[in-house]
Amino acid sequence: MILVTGATGNVGAAVITELAEKGIPARAFVRDEQRARSVLGPAVELTLGGFEDAASIARALDGVDAVFLSSADQPNKVAYETAVIDAAREAGVAKIVKTSTVGAEMGSPLPPFDWHGRIEDHLRVSGIPSVVLHSYFYMTNLLASAEPVRQMGKLFAPLGGAKIAMIDPRDTGAVGAVALTTDSYDGETLDLSGPESVTYDQVAEDLSAAAGRTIEFVNIPDEAARQTFEQMGFPDWLLAHFDHLFPFLRSGVVAQPTDTVRAVTGRGPRSFATWARDAAAAFRV
Repeated sequence: MILVTGATGNVGAAVITELAEKGIPARAFVRDEQRARSVLGPAVELTLGGFEDAASIARALDGVDAVFLSSADQPNKVAYETAVIDAAREAGVAKIVKTSTVGAEMGSPLPPFDWHGRIEDHLRVSGIPSVVLHSYFYMTNLLASAEPVRQMGKLFAPLGGAKIAMIDPRDTGAVGAVALTTDSYDGETLDLSGPESVTYDQVAEDLSAAAGRTIEFVNIPDEAARQTFEQMGFPDWLLAHFDHLFPFLRSGVVAQPTDTVRAVTGRGPRSFATWARDAAAAFRV
């Protein structure tokens, strides 16, 4: 039995789907049964609970051989995920596959990168065989810009001509499903990207084609982006993250595609144009 945490998120749901296609039983650790059923369907085994509830974690781990470890970025992330790791060690779980990010490092000025780095370190020290998935920038991050795109037909970001090898979370999920069901990648950190580097001008072109309307990329200064996020009421940790995220993306660290998705799954990762067609409704008026 495989336990998937963060099972209603983009990556977790993809892992559930991939495991089901392989005929491998999975259990989804979720807070909201109704939402889980709407995302995952009626056939998936659910176990209800929360990361802050040790008893619910223990119940979820009963009879589990491997764990897919994922959770939303927020200040309790380290406490939540390390609690699962500790409980998994006590339960004798044989493997953990953890979602993380390229750039994860303890002490990073980007709070989620620091959190991931701390959790990765805790996972290594735990002694549980593990695989860490270092995904590049997720295509689904573009959904945060859907509202201004719908209202104004413009995609605002301080990214200039930066090239980013974005990845569809479904491809991260596909790699995770393989890592959970084979020993071939135990002990490894896998860098995961999409098939090509794209600029935000290209992103706007692909969104335009998918949505059937003209969408223009508008490059803005970092300061303007921060003012916008402040007006939107983003928490301090997320503002600090964005302060450093855009320079990180402009630096070229995530510009060069990797071939890891194809090497692990046997199929190429989805292009941004493919993701844009699937997500087009979010960007239409």
